[in-house]
Formats: sequence, structure tokens, C-alpha cells
Amino acid sequence: MFPELPSFEADEQFLHALGRAGGICDCGDVEDTPDSLGETAAGWPIFGQFVAHNITADRSILQSHTDTAGLHNARSPQLNLESLYGDGPTGNPFLYQRDDPAKFLLGLDGADLQRNAEGIAIIGDPRNDSHMLISQLHLAMLKAHNAFVDEARLTGIVNDRVFDEAARQLRWHYQWLILNEFLPTLVGRTLADQVLREGPHWFRPGHSGFIPLEFADAAYRYGHSQIRHRYRLNSQTDPVPLFPDLLGFRAGPREHAIDWTLFFDAPGAPPAQRSKKMDGKLVRALIQLPVAVTGECEIEDYHSLAVRDLQRGQGVGLPSGEAVARHIGATPLTAEQVGITSTGWHAETPLWYYILREADACTGGHRLGPVGGRIVAEVLVGLIDTDPTSFRKNSQEWRPKKTLSELLTWGTGR
Repeated sequence: MFPELPSFEADEQFLHALGRAGGICDCGDVEDTPDSLGETAAGWPIFGQFVAHNITADRSILQSHTDTAGLHNARSPQLNLESLYGDGPTGNPFLYQRDDPAKFLLGLDGADLQRNAEGIAIIGDPRNDSHMLISQLHLAMLKAHNAFVDEARLTGIVNDRVFDEAARQLRWHYQWLILNEFLPTLVGRTLADQVLREGPHWFRPGHSGFIPLEFADAAYRYGHSQIRHRYRLNSQTDPVPLFPDLLGFRAGPREHAIDWTLFFDAPGAPPAQRSKKMDGKLVRALIQLPVAVTGECEIEDYHSLAVRDLQRGQGVGLPSGEAVARHIGATPLTAEQVGITSTGWHAETPLWYYILREADACTGGHRLGPVGGRIVAEVLVGLIDTDPTSFRKNSQEWRPKKTLSELLTWGTGR
């Protein structure tokens, strides 16, 4: 996104000092408190992860129905729910019902994803099985598609067009909700509206789009700082940590069924749980990831997601946060605002960590600041605007029938 800027460089010891257990990025074992929580409902970072998996899938899409279903021969990063649809009922028939291929196949009683004999989910993107919050969100989206199939049939859509119409409805809902619910929550209404109105200034996606490294390996990893210590899943269970209690790649116990009104604000329901603030600190469950997530690590620090984020950014040659701020005309943070001089480091700041500290310094940790917000807003808007099948390209006046909380609880009874 900013190829003219020099790469940030630091020695590995400094990155480890930031990100390891007991380091600056470790918020320890303290419980969630009002002071540590932000304004954002706890489900939005999980939805953000779902979006990330959607646009970073790298496999080819085969055209199995018509283009209105958003399934294309040429692969480019699009917010088209490929992670749900795969190659469609013809290309990936194992994702769909044999006797009604317009609908997704769900697990037993619709309480879980379909799984193989070892408990691994059979879905369009296996990363959506990495923990139970993301797998249950994936399941809710499958159910929403199936509900759109039922609705299409009730309105008289001919059977060979039902899949296409349901896929279009869900995809357009998804895109509209990203731009009008998710993005304002993440970057603020003013910046979201500006980019929607004027288009991207720094992001140049071309005709097919691409994922900038500054987005994929820094700005869009903001959500790692929003994960709570514990989540209440439903009214019957006590709060539990993401890891190890909600570790994925296995069937979820019935008592872990998600009540989405506890994760997203819904009309008529009490306010949902809030996410942790974006402040550059990660909960212990992410600083000490289980081996099932990381694999065996010879270096203990590699169990820390913060260390992995920092090293990933340096490995792909990202610029410093201060360099990006100066380039886009934002005032760089002071050394005091960044808060890493205690490590002995007095140079500029890794972009990922800078964006989190910027959020804390500029918004109290509730939203992304000028650098992080600009990168995320421009990329999400730019990718939707390069998709010829998106609602913005086909029907600017189109509006959804449901909010995200309504979509996720459609047909679930919760």
C-alpha cells in the first residue's frame, strides 16, 4: 500500500521483549473489568476474523452456477463468502444436502457444523474451525443461507434459480453490514462515511483487487487485542477463556452453544458483552497459545501471538507506524504514547503495535486511530467496489432486511 516507505527493522530480541509472556504486550491473568473493556460488542472481533478468512483464501473458485452467486473462474480477493460456498453445489457437493443441493448440509440437529470421523469440520475454509466462536458463527451463516433458500421459494423463485438468489441475498447482506455496521464500529462513522463517499485515497486495488501487506500483517490484526479473558456463551454456562476451553477442530459440546445476543447488541435484549480495548496488550490465552494451535515450538516465545504478529510484520518488510503516519499526514505518536522505551528501544515502532497504541492514545482503545482506521477502511471499501457483483456495483439503493444480530439468530431460536 505504501511501497515507497522504507522497511522497519529491529533485532529479534526487541520484538520478543515486546511480545513474550511477561512482556509489554502481555496483560497477564487479570479478569475483564470495566476499565479494560471498550465500547464494542464482543462479537465484532470474531466477525472480523471471519471477514479476514474470507478475503485471504487463496484457492481458485470454479463457476458452478451463475455469476450472480458470486462464484467466479478468476480468483481475486473479494468479500463474496467463498469461505461458505466453496466451489458451489457442483464443485463441492459434500458441503450441500444431497436431496436439496440449494441448501448447506449441517451437523446433527443443526447444532454444529458437519464433521468427519475425527471431528474436523467439513467446510469451505478450515480456518473457520480453529475455535468454537468462529465455527459457530460460520454455522449461523450457513443457516442464514438456508433460510434465504426457504424465503426464495416462498416468493416463487424457480427452483434452478433458488441457490443463486439465496447466495446473492446473503452476500449483499454481508457486504452491506461490513460497510454500515462493522466498519463504523471499527473506525468511526466519520471516516467510514468519508471513504464510502470519496473512495480510497491511498489504496489502489486495480481491476481485480489485492490485499496490501500493511492491512493483512498489521492493521487488520487489531482484533488480537480485543479478545477478552473470558466469554459467557449462553445463560446456562459460566464464562470461559477462548483457549483452551473453546479450542476448535472438534465437535463443540451442547453446553457451548452460542447465544449471539450475548455477543452482538440486539433489539429487545440486554447489552451484549463488550470486547477488550485495543491497547497493545493481549490476554494470556493468546500470549501462551496451546500446541494444538501453534504446533511444537522449539522457541517458547513463538507460542505468543504477539511475537508472531511482530515477526510477521518485520518479515514482510512493513514500514514503521510513524513513517505511515507522516506519509498520510497524521501526527505521529510520541514516544510516551507508544510506551516502549522501558525495553531500551528508542527508535520507531513496528506498524502492528503502533496501530494498537494509536487506538488507545486517540480513541481510548474503542476504535482504530488515523493510521489503522485509514488502512482498514480503504481496503474494505476498495475490495467491495472492485467486485462487479457487489450491491454497490449493482444496486446502490439496496438495503438489507436484517441486522447482523438478526441474521445470526435467524432460525436458531437464540
